[in-house]
Amino acid sequence: MSYKEERYFSIEAYKKIIALQKNVAEIQIPEISPQDLSQLWGETLENGIHGISFSAYEEGQKPGDIITEEQVRRRMKIIAPYTKWVRSFSCTEGNEFIPVIAHEFGIKTLVGAWLGDNSQVNEAEIEGLIKLANEGYVDIAAVGNEVMFRKDMTEDELLEFINRVKKAIPSSIPVGYVDNYYEFSFRSRITDVCDVILANCYPYWDGCSIDYSLHHMQNMFETAKSYGGDKRIIITETGWPSEGGSHGGAHASKENALRYFIDTQKWSKEKEVEIFYFSSFDESWKVGTEGNVGAYWGIWDKNEKLKNNTII
Repeated sequence: MSYKEERYFSIEAYKKIIALQKNVAEIQIPEISPQDLSQLWGETLENGIHGISFSAYEEGQKPGDIITEEQVRRRMKIIAPYTKWVRSFSCTEGNEFIPVIAHEFGIKTLVGAWLGDNSQVNEAEIEGLIKLANEGYVDIAAVGNEVMFRKDMTEDELLEFINRVKKAIPSSIPVGYVDNYYEFSFRSRITDVCDVILANCYPYWDGCSIDYSLHHMQNMFETAKSYGGDKRIIITETGWPSEGGSHGGAHASKENALRYFIDTQKWSKEKEVEIFYFSSFDESWKVGTEGNVGAYWGIWDKNEKLKNNTII
């Protein structure tokens, strides 16, 4: 049974958590008209966000396909006015263009090497990350994404890759590993070797109602923080799908996606928490890995149009 199937949000349990968090201000937006919600979402985006996950694949493409420099540049131009940082997930098959072009636009980069159970691919990814870092295109290096969650390799194997990257790139570049926030609570060796804790936090995949989603995400962040000690904690993924169905008490809808974006960005700025929102553009290929909901996590749709106008 997968994490997405077995972890569900309990309202009663979470009310107890909320009662203990007296210092956390409630900033859920009130009930407003669809028109006003759309306008507030647009204003929130216009005011700028910390970071965003870069969706590279166009309609008809999927991982394994080659990404062109032209498509990366076109999409980077679209998101550049709104974000300070961009996150990439791979250093091969054209993904290596992402941090290079991001820097051309003055955007900082969290660059990931995608690791799995293919040793040849892993080697190419690690070498690609090292090359990009040594050429000055990496501001934070992420060695792997949810590798422990997927059980694609052992802790020892992952630690070897992390240490290899740390030794091969400038010490001024923080090196970390990305996984679901709770993984860091029982993987102390990984937590200890990371310069920065990179945590994915998804209330939707915990089956959490939109009404409790902000507080639940805050608790995820605090959980990662409690095990990271004094280390920098970054939320590397959080978001809400605009359609595609429900997961427990979490319902995918355009309205809920707008609400979650507004709430997380307001909290991010008020508390100075670094968040990489997931994601920039809808990608249809993700239906194969997440079901219908997988194709609708973007701020922009698959045709590169902002979604807020479609709620009215």
